Amino acid sequence: MPTPLSSFDRRHALAALGGFALAPLALDARAQAFRPGQPIKVLIGVPAGGTQDVLTRAIAQQVREALGPLIVDNRAGAAGRIAAETVKTATPDGHTLLLGTASMMTMYPSAYRSLSYDPFKDFVPIINAARFELALTVHKDVPANTLAEFIAWAKAQGDKLSFGSYGSGTPSHFLGEMLNRTAGLKMVHVPYRGSTPARQDVMGGTIPVYFDTVGGAQQMMPTGRVKVLATSGEKRSPLMPNLPCFVEAGYKDVVATAWFAYYAPLKTPQATVDKLRAEFVRAVNSREVRQQLLQNGMYPVGDGSDALLKTMREDTARWAGIMKAVNFQAND
Repeated sequence: MPTPLSSFDRRHALAALGGFALAPLALDARAQAFRPGQPIKVLIGVPAGGTQDVLTRAIAQQVREALGPLIVDNRAGAAGRIAAETVKTATPDGHTLLLGTASMMTMYPSAYRSLSYDPFKDFVPIINAARFELALTVHKDVPANTLAEFIAWAKAQGDKLSFGSYGSGTPSHFLGEMLNRTAGLKMVHVPYRGSTPARQDVMGGTIPVYFDTVGGAQQMMPTGRVKVLATSGEKRSPLMPNLPCFVEAGYKDVVATAWFAYYAPLKTPQATVDKLRAEFVRAVNSREVRQQLLQNGMYPVGDGSDALLKTMREDTARWAGIMKAVNFQAND
């Protein structure tokens, strides 16, 4: 005859049954794990054809075997905020990533009164992949061949002169505003939805002045339809060593550099983040990727999460100060 269960035994039996009941939940949790070989979608907040595409496609060639295919998903609109919002709410399994820009991750918190994401709280930083400088680019018919000639001409135009940027609240935008303040200009800002349409308009003469990335300016120069007059680093760009930087020309506060970094949604497993970071770092440091980045006006970085977070904190404070100085507030 079976022996009756004691209260102690019954408690243990119930605990065991409870463990079986929780088993499906454990299986669901494991279903969020990274699946090597399955596509990884990288959301980019600008139209196709820009340097962000170049960067991601270069990395994709290097990580395909270890991780699976990287698919570029251009989610243009709202100055990149749509892409960030989409990744924020994506399944945290490593198969949906964000290519975050300095604008999206360090400028927008000060630019917008109500931002639908928090760069520090809603994402897991993976790697700061590349940085770049900007360049003062003008249509070929602008009567200036040097920065000094441009400043003199721009002053004479007053507020009738417009300058384009690849988005409101971006380094491209604030480079123009910094030059306005430092050189006593009154150029009117015209924001574009990404670099591609802005380049088309400056080459076509629709807008006479555009602050592009150095890489974008390099791409336009062979057409003969634009002139590049200065770059925005603290010293001359190795990619355009014959051009002065604004600092060299006496405008010490006119400095703008930016970067591209990859992020995963919050709660992505640490093992997945580590795997992605290791492969992305390896790719950025490869000869093939470094060569493609330099050819497109970018410098390889490869910083991990700690260094990236430090850069984000420093840049957030710096851009906040600049926006306050020019009394800038983006339209929500």
